[in-house]
Amino acid sequence: MLSTFFARESAAYIIWRCKTISDLMINEQIRDREVRLIGEDGEQLGIMSSREAMKLAEEAGLDLVKIAPTAKPPVCKIVDYGKFKYEQTRKEKEAKKKQKVIDVKEIRLSPNIDTNDLNTKVNAARKFLTKGDRVKVTLRFRGREMAHMANSKHILDDVAESLSDIAVVEKAPKVEGRSMTMFLTEKR
Repeated sequence: MLSTFFARESAAYIIWRCKTISDLMINEQIRDREVRLIGEDGEQLGIMSSREAMKLAEEAGLDLVKIAPTAKPPVCKIVDYGKFKYEQTRKEKEAKKKQKVIDVKEIRLSPNIDTNDLNTKVNAARKFLTKGDRVKVTLRFRGREMAHMANSKHILDDVAESLSDIAVVEKAPKVEGRSMTMFLTEKR
């Protein structure tokens, strides 16, 4: 009876220890036979068993964190886990702040658009492009206009021509259902 209790108790303990707190494995969760160890200061301590690495981390009063699990052998570092996790989240936030989200703005045209209306739409597209957005130019066809799709392609060509000083055609005009679309992006 007593041996059954200890067997169940130790199995529960092993299951608890193996459960990862986050995507990184720390301390007892590292089950690899050998690891490449990096010290607190960033110096290479070499390849050693995970038990020896764990002893060194305990002596320093810090945690052993597996930072590169796919490497052969896996790379572990002696570091304060709380501080390490905090710095990692801070770096991710900084990277998120610096990235630019490119929106796609749409300009809708019809096949029988007048030149002044077309110039107004081109100026709107120019404004979007200078802000750094992509522009989707859509030429919509209704009713009998569907029969003359090929004759209306010149409108998209005119838009691309008038914006050629600041924009380049990313995707050429393409027919999709009842519309013809073209994507423009800012020149670099």
